[in-house]
Amino acid sequence: MNGRLLGTELKRSAAPWPGLVVLAGSLAIFFLIDGIWWRGTAGWTAHWTPMALWTRSWLLYWWPLAAGFGAVYGLRESRSRMTELVATTPRPAWRRATLSAAAMAIPLASGFGLLTVVGAVRVALGPTTYLPLGWLPISLVAVLALVAAAVFGMGIARAVPSVLTPPALVLSLLMTCMLLQQNAEEKLPSAPGRFALLSPATAQPRQMLLTLSASVDLGQALWLLGLLTTGLALLSAAGKRARLLAAIPALAGAVLALLVFPADVRDTYVVDKAAAAMVCDGPVCVTRANSSHLPELAAHGREALRRMRDALGEQAPTEIRENTGLRALGDHRELTGGVVLVDFDDPLIAEASGDGLTRVLVAQGLVPNCAARTPWESGGLADVPVQSIAASWALGDHRLQPLRTPDAYSQLSWENAEASWAKLPALPAAEQRSRIALAHAAALSCQDKRAALTGETSP
Repeated sequence: MNGRLLGTELKRSAAPWPGLVVLAGSLAIFFLIDGIWWRGTAGWTAHWTPMALWTRSWLLYWWPLAAGFGAVYGLRESRSRMTELVATTPRPAWRRATLSAAAMAIPLASGFGLLTVVGAVRVALGPTTYLPLGWLPISLVAVLALVAAAVFGMGIARAVPSVLTPPALVLSLLMTCMLLQQNAEEKLPSAPGRFALLSPATAQPRQMLLTLSASVDLGQALWLLGLLTTGLALLSAAGKRARLLAAIPALAGAVLALLVFPADVRDTYVVDKAAAAMVCDGPVCVTRANSSHLPELAAHGREALRRMRDALGEQAPTEIRENTGLRALGDHRELTGGVVLVDFDDPLIAEASGDGLTRVLVAQGLVPNCAARTPWESGGLADVPVQSIAASWALGDHRLQPLRTPDAYSQLSWENAEASWAKLPALPAAEQRSRIALAHAAALSCQDKRAALTGETSP
């Protein structure tokens, strides 16, 4: 390929615009909107794999648009009525096709690459010290997807030179991707179906330890390479027979991909075992991915365990571990009496420091919440008043210390908590300990903790 011709193509055509749209559009979404992608350990700048998955998730829109941009670019010769003139030039058709495809591919790859660099820099400047390599295939497949879509769009426009081709291609791909994703979520919320994996867009990450399986990366790469080859073949095809034969690579790639994709769709997303490996400091353990939290957590965790032992005796938890259990949205956490589960997606844990962290750990150990507290779920916030009572009692406070600032929506719950707190210190010491033990047992079995604490019922 002649570098001078490629440079001229990039300077004097609209080829660079798709890459700028992908880059500027993605950065506008991430930085101008205070979305869920800024929250929790699965936020787009919190860890490497979520960063790659978040940027991939927007391909639900950028992938069809890339095909549309390619189609617009592919109509260039027909709009200017130069198709026959260009066909008579001595330059082979495949070389002209390669030049046009490269002019479209380079800006798209550069735009998405710069987006990934922005995310990578922010992750590198963050607290995480865990650097996996598994995020690279996720991003590389995204680049391949954009390039393949654009070249395929160019080929379709060359085969069907109509002003309706670009919008029809964008709408058809967008609707297909959305329908596949919606159908997959209705049938199996935890993982997409096989055909849905032909769309390069990933689900928005909600659990930091999950990543795409290697078979998904490989299958999507085969399918997208077939689509890219079909686009190039359509660009250089001279007759109807050649255009029909050009569809073979895309069909073959799709078939190979479906064969390579996981047999069980639940294996689409798998746990990154290296990231989930435990790193411990005595009785306090966190995952390797969150090992930067270990020093502070261990220092205050030992004090929290001591306080819980004074409150519950032999029933008290003996260790603190980061929660790595996988569950569907809305499911209860799996609680055990001997372990305090720490979830760094819990805003109480994420925002706590110093003595405040000790207080939160004591609250989690004495009255653990069954419902998870994450950026996507808030059911566990109903347990905060009871947890505040238990922690204040165990830490010897003279007045109730809320774990979080009460708001207007929970005013009644906090009024009830103040009333329960006023009665608790008035009871005999043995009765106070018994009430805390009852609340602890009720929490482990996901029953009414406040009723157990106030003596209204027993678990």
